[in-house]
Amino acid sequence: MSAPPLNVMDRVALAVATLGGAGYAPVASGTVGSAVVVVLLWLIPFNTPALLATLVAVTAAGVWAGTRVERALGAKDPGVIVVDEAAGMILSVLFLPRTVPVLAVAFVLFRIFDVVKPPPARQSQALGGGVGVVIDDLIAGLYACLLVHGARALLGWPA
Repeated sequence: MSAPPLNVMDRVALAVATLGGAGYAPVASGTVGSAVVVVLLWLIPFNTPALLATLVAVTAAGVWAGTRVERALGAKDPGVIVVDEAAGMILSVLFLPRTVPVLAVAFVLFRIFDVVKPPPARQSQALGGGVGVVIDDLIAGLYACLLVHGARALLGWPA
């Protein structure tokens, strides 16, 4: 038996959840989605309120789209959902200058934390719907952000 066809709102949620299709990358869709976000970060005005507003909007859209796509596809946190990586990647550079070194280090640290899922990230995935989809990536982004802030404070790097 095949799945029922997706309605218009399911298709919109799928477009949001996949970051316009980045989630369909055949290999490492989370890394591809994160890389897309690094590029898009240059389009957001270089000030904290704009980045914070973007983080809130992406997180809210991610929770909505994650919930809807999980239901439409009948799977828990399917790999095509990468909007959660967008929220985590944005958080990883919050309150930091968006320079190439900062973005590169934050990207690598975020991907490591997103894959390893140190506590409480792994446990947070048990939460239902889009909250469970997004929260572990926000935790990974927070860990990355704290490490980059710490490196800058202790070592004066990256600039």
